[in-house]
Amino acid sequence: MATIHPLAVVESGAKIGKNVTIEPFAIVKATVTLEDNVVIKSHAYIDGYTTIGEGTVIWPNASIGTKPQDLKYKGEKTFVVIGKHCEIREFVTINSSCQENSTVRVGNHCLIMAYCHVAHNCEIGNYVIMANNSMLAGHVIVEDFAIIGGMTPVHQFSRIGSYAMVGGLSRVSNDIPPYTIGGGIPYRFGGINLIGLKRHKFPLSVRKILSQVFKLTYRSNLHMEEAIQRIERDIEPIKEVRHWLEFCRSSKRGLIGLQGIAKEKEEEIEDFEEEDELVDSIKA
Repeated sequence: MATIHPLAVVESGAKIGKNVTIEPFAIVKATVTLEDNVVIKSHAYIDGYTTIGEGTVIWPNASIGTKPQDLKYKGEKTFVVIGKHCEIREFVTINSSCQENSTVRVGNHCLIMAYCHVAHNCEIGNYVIMANNSMLAGHVIVEDFAIIGGMTPVHQFSRIGSYAMVGGLSRVSNDIPPYTIGGGIPYRFGGINLIGLKRHKFPLSVRKILSQVFKLTYRSNLHMEEAIQRIERDIEPIKEVRHWLEFCRSSKRGLIGLQGIAKEKEEEIEDFEEEDELVDSIKA
C-alpha cells in the first residue's frame, strides 16, 4: 500500500505504485505515474505527463514536468520520464518537453543535486551526476556516467560524452568528447579522465589508447577530419575508440576547444609531457 499523507494533494487519475510515499504538502497532478517505492518529499510539485521510475526520491521543493520555458510551446502533449533509483534533490527543476510527443529523459541511478535545471528536450543517460546549480539548456544530451560540476551552464544542443568530467564554474558552449576531463572559461582539457576511467575498471591498455586518441584530436595541430583519418588508420578500433569517432562525426555544434582558439607550441609540448607522466603513473 502507498503511504500518502492527508495533507498531500494527489489528484484523481494519478497512477500510484506499491510502497510509494508522498509526504505532506506535496502535489501530484492527475497525469502523473509514480512507480513502486517512489518517495515524494514535502512541497515537491509533480505535473504533466510525468513518469517517475522505481525507487526514485524527489526531494522538497523540486518541480518536475512543468511547462517548458520555450516560447514555441503551444500546449502540445509532451512527456518527462525519470528512471529508477535516482535522487532529485531540493529545488531541482525538470521541465516538460517541447514539440508534440517529445520527451525529456533522465536515466537510472542519476544524482541531480540542489537547484539544477533540466530544460525541454534534454536527454540524460544512466549514472549521471549534476552538481549544485548546473544547468542544461534545451536539447542537451548527457551520456552515461558523465559528471557536471557545480554552477556550470550547458548551451542548448550541446552534448557531453560518456565518462566525461566537467569541472565546476565552467561554460560549456560546444560538445565535450567522452572520456575527457576539463573545465574553466574558456574550457581547457586536462586530457583523458584517467582517474575516473580507472575507478570504472577500464584496463590500462584502454586508457593508453584513449590518451593517444585524445592527443591526435587535440594536440596534433590536425584538422578534425584529418585527426579522424589518423585515428582510423593508426589506432586499434576498440569500442571506446569507435564511440569517440562516432561522437566526433555526429557533432553539430563542433567539439569544444576546436573552435579557432590557437594554442602556443610551448603549451602543446607541456601538455604532451604532463599526459605522458599521468599515463606512466598508472602503470602497474
